[in-house]
Parts: sequence; C-alpha cells; structure tokens
Amino acid sequence: MPEDDSSTARSAADTAKSSADKASTEKAAGDKRQDKRAEKSRSWLHRLGAVISGEPSSHEDLLELLRDVQADGVIDADTLRMMEGTLSVSDMTVSDVMVPRAQMVSLPVDGRFLELMKQVVESGHSRFPVHGEDKDEILGILLAKDLLRGVVADNGPSTVRELLRPAVLVPESKRLDILLREFRQSRNHMAIVIDEYGGVAGLVTIEDVLEQIVGEIDDEHDDAEDPNALIAAQADGQYLVDALTPIADFNTRFGADFADDEYDTIGGLITAAIGHLPEAGEELTLDRFGFRVARADARRLHTLHVSVHGS
Repeated sequence: MPEDDSSTARSAADTAKSSADKASTEKAAGDKRQDKRAEKSRSWLHRLGAVISGEPSSHEDLLELLRDVQADGVIDADTLRMMEGTLSVSDMTVSDVMVPRAQMVSLPVDGRFLELMKQVVESGHSRFPVHGEDKDEILGILLAKDLLRGVVADNGPSTVRELLRPAVLVPESKRLDILLREFRQSRNHMAIVIDEYGGVAGLVTIEDVLEQIVGEIDDEHDDAEDPNALIAAQADGQYLVDALTPIADFNTRFGADFADDEYDTIGGLITAAIGHLPEAGEELTLDRFGFRVARADARRLHTLHVSVHGS
C-alpha cells in the first residue's frame, strides 16, 4: 500500500476512534447525570412515601420536604407557595384573617334606597351586613345587585329589609379550612364573626380565606399600591420595605439593578436567593444591600429591613 494511502487510513482510523471515545464519554456523562437525577428523585419520593405512610410529627416536616422538592426543580415556586398556603389554613382561625368591626362597611336597615346606593357605590363592595339600631344586631346580608333591582323596579320592595338574605354567624375560633368547606357547601361568600360575648367582632369572606392559599386577589375596585408607601425610611438610616414591592420600583428608589425577569417582587427575589421561605431574623447581602427579614409567615415574606452599604 502506498505510504500516502496508509497515512490516510491511519488518520481516518484515529479520527473514528476519537469520535467513538468522545461519544462514549458523553454517553457516560449523560448516564451519570440521569442516574443522579433518578437518585435524587428516588430520595424525595422515598421521603414523601415515609411521610404519607407514617405519621408526620408536624406540618413543618412536610413543608421542609416540599421545599426540598421545589429546590430540586420538581415543582415551581408558585406551586410550593400554594401548597404552603393550603397547609397553613388548617392552623389558622377566622380571627387571623377577618375584617375587624371598625373596618366593616355596614348599612342601616332604615336607610333610604338612594342613600344606601351611594354608600354601596363609594365602597366598591358587593355584599353588606345590614344592622338595626344596634350595630351588634345584624339582620341580614344585602347584595348590591339586589339593592339595584329594588331601586329600578316599578313595584319593588318598600324597605331594604325585604331584600335581605340570611346572615351566617361564625365564632372567631373557627378554623379556616372548616369555614372554607362550609362556604363551598352553602355557596355563601360572607360570614359575620361573633366574639365570645355574642357581639360582632368583624366579618370574613371567602376571598379572605382563598388569599391565604393563592396570595392577594386584586379586583377592579382595589386601589393600586403607591410605591412610596411600600418603602419607609427609618430613624436609624435603614428602610422598612414591603415584600410585595415590585423590583422595578425598588430599583428606581435605590438606584439598584436587580433583574425582574424571573421574579416580580423584592420578596420573591430574596426568597429565591436564600433558597427557602425565610423566617424572621434571617439575613442576606445582595450587591450593596443588606436584607433582614422583619416579618414572615408560613406562606410568604411580609416585610424586610433594608440597609444600603456605603451610604
């Protein structure tokens, strides 16, 4: 065989061997990654099975497992927050989420239709407790749509009392998961909260309960947050920042450059950076900012202390 042909053949053989070795190496690396993922999956599945088949010592054990699963990429952050919220409602009572009596918008039963209509329009609510002479005397619930029908009807009701629907009364101590089930079964959306002395303590709606699971539910009547109200300067030079502050607003206020393509709020950014839902007191430094959790619950951050280094 001529020398040139022999050299070409050897070169081709070497190239083929090199390609085969590379393919083998890549396959081995791929198999290793797949084995690692499978091992990780088996690990959390084994732990989840152990929790389900046994008796979890606390919700925290289950929450810790779910957070590990989210960290492994099996579920996303939104799913984790909903799971945490679902678990938290069984530990919460009506008093934790109710609208206090002082903030209730209630209507007098002897009010004139047009006066009541004005209050309804100004409040933006759709359901209203109606009281007698004493505000502890709740006579029923008035729906805005029922009031509107009464106003426009030619031969409509002569008094608001004729439009009332029965009021559901619940104690402050009722668990939220039980209340949510009762709301669903009765198709009620509002209940009047009664204190231990039989007086009106406040009211609770199905929206109040659902917000513990899915987060804040805004509607067209909710006022947009003022960015300046979400960030408050403190006497010690730090800032108290609402965790729901949009990252864009935080950047504008402090001249920061945090990306908002993955997370919308500063609380979401901090939670992701820490790697789990932090507790009050946990600290983190990002760029020139020091963050310390001021308040948090089992579902999300609420407020942060922020210090600007070098300022």
